[in-house]
Amino acid sequence: MEENQDTIALIEQTIDKIRPFLQRDGGDIDFIGFRDGIVYVAMTGACSGCMYAGADISSGVEIILQEEVPGVIAVKHEDIPEDLKQEYEAKQLAQYKAKQKALFGE
Repeated sequence: MEENQDTIALIEQTIDKIRPFLQRDGGDIDFIGFRDGIVYVAMTGACSGCMYAGADISSGVEIILQEEVPGVIAVKHEDIPEDLKQEYEAKQLAQYKAKQKALFGE
């Protein structure tokens, strides 16, 4: 399990390196989860729904993650396992609530 956490940390660090290039064009990328060598991501902002998102993932994000993170065999932005989606959504909701609490109190 610790090995998986180390891999996830390295995936997140690598995505953080890639993120400025996507943000430059008004897009972004969110890390959803990692399972069986596959990194699941969501394209957001201008990248969400863009016809080039799949190409950006396969010709950019996937290659970089495969080079930087041992054990990564693919990157997908579709067909995300339901449990990974739910974990991601719960994490996003918790972060939103924490920001709201910090801004407005209880």
